[in-house]
Parts: sequence; structure tokens; C-alpha cells
Amino acid sequence: MRPDQGSFPFKDDHGTIWLAFTDWGRRQLPRTLVCAHGLTRQGRDFDAFARVVSRDIRCIEMDVAGRGRSGWLANKDGYNFETYLRHADGLLNYRGLTEVEWLGTSMGGIIGMLLAAREDGPIKRLILNDVGPFIPKAALERIGEYVKDPPVFQNLTEACDYLRETLAGFGELSDADWSEMTQHSVVREPDGTYRMHYDPAIGNAFDGPIEDVDLWAIYDAIKCPTLVLRGADSDLLTRETAEEMTERGPKADLIEFEGCGHAPALMNEAQISAVHEWLMQFEPVEEEDDEEGAAPDAS
Repeated sequence: MRPDQGSFPFKDDHGTIWLAFTDWGRRQLPRTLVCAHGLTRQGRDFDAFARVVSRDIRCIEMDVAGRGRSGWLANKDGYNFETYLRHADGLLNYRGLTEVEWLGTSMGGIIGMLLAAREDGPIKRLILNDVGPFIPKAALERIGEYVKDPPVFQNLTEACDYLRETLAGFGELSDADWSEMTQHSVVREPDGTYRMHYDPAIGNAFDGPIEDVDLWAIYDAIKCPTLVLRGADSDLLTRETAEEMTERGPKADLIEFEGCGHAPALMNEAQISAVHEWLMQFEPVEEEDDEEGAAPDAS
């Protein structure tokens, strides 16, 4: 199955930005799952997952502003969750979606928690991939070390080696997996070199003092069925936090994957099957409107 790539303009007080997404599956499917990536990543990280799950559930991979095919913000201070929530609302509105399920890795999971905690929010099922309502500052400091100063690569081999090192927490992936990930993770410059496919300004948030993040009040407001995925060696989602997530708030189900840390790549059969099976236990979400009158993709 070949996915459809699209984008749409989003306008606010800071101007207009084009936001990109990749749409897998048939629109007539009764359920839609939005896949949201981590801080320095982009939506195509979910391709292996979407190839399988989109047989039953339509999957839309979003590129958060400043990443992948989405535009870069003119106001660099705008790289924050308030902006990302507005953009997520814009994507749902553009695709005519009033009810969705959400799979978020790291930063994408925080966006999902914030949306799911809303009164009468759009999220009916929530999957949090190696992220929770408490994030230790040590894990954030580790991430900040590589996000603030992205390197330049002379070729794709250098880029792939860099990703294997910095994303080692993704777990054991095949050479083909790393190759595919590299193709979507970098962009070629006019001089023939390659750079990471994100705006370096997304790292500005790491310039000041870094503290623990506490979002328990947000998590406790979530009422929809929730699944937590944890890499057994994760430093960002501790086992203590993951277990507490099963006891409060939405009382999430918990699946822990051996052989990986932050964050499970969701690219191998075992991980994909575990998430797919959890999703398929639920009845289809009935959407109020079909998309026959939706605006065509802009690109």
C-alpha cells in the first residue's frame, strides 16, 4: 500500500505555516489513528507500523512543525506544546475528524495526553510510547546534548551511523530498518552534504535550566482507555512511573518491551502485533461525518 502525502496551511498570529502529514489506509474505515513522533523525529517513523495496522484502522502520521516536510516556524519561541496543540486541532479539522485514536512517542505522547485530558476531547483511545506524566531531568539533559547542535554529514552512511548511535534506545533494528529511517531523517543540502530533517531551533528549549517534568494533574484528567508502552531500559519513562500509571488516572494497560530503551521503534513484528491487538479489542469509533466533502490535499 502506498500512502498519500498531503499538507495544509495553518494561519495564526505568527503567520502561515504549511503542516505535512502522511495518510495510510482507506477513508471509509470507521477508525482513524493519529501517529505523533518524538522531539527530533518525523511522521515516517511509523511507516512499518502503519503498513500493518492500516488494514484495519486508517493511520495518519503527522509531521510536527519544524520537522520532516512541515514548515519551520518564523517565531522560534513558538516551538512549544501550545503551538503543537493548535496544529493538531488544525489537522483534525482539515481531515474532517471529530473522533480519533492517538499513538504518541515521547513528545507526541505528551501532545496526546494534553488533548485527551480536555473535556469532551477528540481522543477516544490513547497509546503512550515510552512517555508518561513524570520525566526525570537526567533524561531531558541527555536528549538536549544532541538536539541543540545537529551535525552535518558527508554522505548517507555517516548519517545512518549517527542515527544508530543516538537512537540506540530504539532497540535492535535490521539494516533495512535503519536505512529506511535514515532516508526520512535527513535532507540533502545544495552542496551535497546532509543535515537532520528538523529546524535546529527546536533545541532552544534546552538552553536554560532543565528540571523534572510533572504532568500528573494532566494524566489524572484522562478518562479514555490508555495503553502505555515502555522500553525495559528506558531512562525517560521509569518502571516506577509506568506502574503508577496503571493505578491512577485512566489506569492504563502496560506493555514492556525487552531489548530497547527510549523509545521502542514499533518496527518489528512483536511490537506492532502487541499494539495492534490492543487496538482491535475495541469496537469501531462511529464518526459523525464522512469525508466526501472534505477539501482535497494541498501540497
